[in-house]
Amino acid sequence: MNILNNLLKNFKFVNYKREVSTIVNNYSVLKNEQFKYLKTRHSWHLVDPSPWPLVASLGAFFMTSGGVLYMHNFSGGGRLLITGFCIILYVMYIWWRDIIREATFEEQHTFSVQRGLRLGMILFIVSEIMFFFAFFWAFFHSSLSPAFNIGGVWPPVAIEAIQTSGIPLTNTFFLLSSGATVTWAHHAIIVRAKKQAIIGLILTVILATIFTGFQGIEYFDAPFTITDSVFGSCFYMATGFHGFHVFVGTISLIVSLIRIVFNHFTSTHHFGFESAAWYWHFVDVVWLFLFVTVYWWGGL
Repeated sequence: MNILNNLLKNFKFVNYKREVSTIVNNYSVLKNEQFKYLKTRHSWHLVDPSPWPLVASLGAFFMTSGGVLYMHNFSGGGRLLITGFCIILYVMYIWWRDIIREATFEEQHTFSVQRGLRLGMILFIVSEIMFFFAFFWAFFHSSLSPAFNIGGVWPPVAIEAIQTSGIPLTNTFFLLSSGATVTWAHHAIIVRAKKQAIIGLILTVILATIFTGFQGIEYFDAPFTITDSVFGSCFYMATGFHGFHVFVGTISLIVSLIRIVFNHFTSTHHFGFESAAWYWHFVDVVWLFLFVTVYWWGGL
């Protein structure tokens, strides 16, 4: 009888241990599934594997290759250029959507992560400065010592420069005003004035759209093309890439506006907007250099 009782006790104990072990395992799995982003032993974000860097690289390859083929009148070059551009836009949407989810809903962007993001944005802007520096270098190299085949003068012979007092000066006013309104929106976020932040960003987007529209009108009415000597090449490459940066910055500001409406930002956690504002101020400064050198000094 004692032996039978001991066997029953051991059996019950083993079953109890199994039940407890099963409950603990299920809880661990559930915890890892639901809180794997929140319960960590450090303040850094270890990103999951993502296909978007590869897809973005393919889009950039298609866009640049298509642009070269299009400029050399190869069949299909324009379609390849548009395809690459659409891929880039798609990746921009999907990738930033993932980052917004990580920051807003998964609480991945701790203060340590934000410091890293700020450093990354600073390095990105520095690389963009070097990018535009190359265009200014080409411009000054060609304008300070004009070659004999363009008449030895700058602007080259038979090239009529764009009047600085027209659209360029007007666009300067609009772009500098947009820099002021985006700064207003930034300070409004810091002091928790949501309505003012929304108004400031709406004004910024409107001014940016007006700038882009006037830039298109200027291109349409310009008395020279990109193939008209080194003057046209420098002008359209520098101002064209600046216009593309304005387009990207406008999209970033529109996304920030939508996120403000949906309460994604706080007074201490709004780097998504802050990076867009930094980028916009960089676009402002580049335009000032373009206005003074390419438009004003280059058209004297």
